Amino acid sequence: MLDLARLRALHAVHVHGSVGAAATALGYTASAVSQQIAKLERETRTTLLERQGRGVALTEAAQLLAETAQELMAIVERAEVALEERRGRPTGRLTMAAFPTAARGLLPEVLAGLTAAHPSLELRLVEEGAHLSVDLVSRGVVDLAVVHDWDIAPLPAPEGLERVVIGEDHCDVLVPAGHPLAARAALVREDVVDERWICQPPGHVCHDWLVRTLREAGTEPDLAFQVAEYQTQLALVAAGLGIALVPRLGRGPVPDGVVVVPLEPAPVRRLYALWRTGASRRPAITETVRALRVHYPRVVA
Repeated sequence: MLDLARLRALHAVHVHGSVGAAATALGYTASAVSQQIAKLERETRTTLLERQGRGVALTEAAQLLAETAQELMAIVERAEVALEERRGRPTGRLTMAAFPTAARGLLPEVLAGLTAAHPSLELRLVEEGAHLSVDLVSRGVVDLAVVHDWDIAPLPAPEGLERVVIGEDHCDVLVPAGHPLAARAALVREDVVDERWICQPPGHVCHDWLVRTLREAGTEPDLAFQVAEYQTQLALVAAGLGIALVPRLGRGPVPDGVVVVPLEPAPVRRLYALWRTGASRRPAITETVRALRVHYPRVVA
């Protein structure tokens, strides 16, 4: 008899690409995941992981077991949803994924409120990018994800998933206090085309939006400092090294020496809650989605 917990560990390695990443997603230690897979190898008398450089790769047998694990996890989920729906209250484990600024700016208050209101609900959180989070929900690795998209990069919604809008997040231009633009009540795109920018690296939607927008205004942007963390961008702006375009959600306190100036029209990203259709009636899902939509206006006010 194959153990579901061990199959789940193998499936997590398959999805996340490494034992360490799988452990983070499952809330275990890397050693615990390795032990689960070692026991599964003994049970099946099959090699499941092979060394590949500094990491591991799944064997063909492991790929087959990982696909089977996904099917079994879907069956277990249907049973859990039916039982939870019968009880009429959120219970069991709910694993969420969220992109970094949502994990910092929205989730702490939501998770704390849900934990206080529903002691039988065990909440887990994985920080992950929006597009990968969609895949994690689709594969059954997480139960619900908080994701976002922009007008230039609509969010894909694969078959079998449901989503609902949580709210909109506006972006502002942040400039050093001594900068000529700091005294302006608002800016238009033509005002910032010749500025030195602090932005995220290529591949991030904020970076792509900025490049496309400035090119449409007839200039090649000067992307002097490319860093992923918004808090680092704020520090660079405070040092007078350039200006930045930063979303309000999860931005945190603006340091001394930095001025926030609205950009018109404002760049907007939409936030969604995303889950599998089969779990739509699960009380833990419906209550979490409700909490996200209730709390969101407070954190971006």
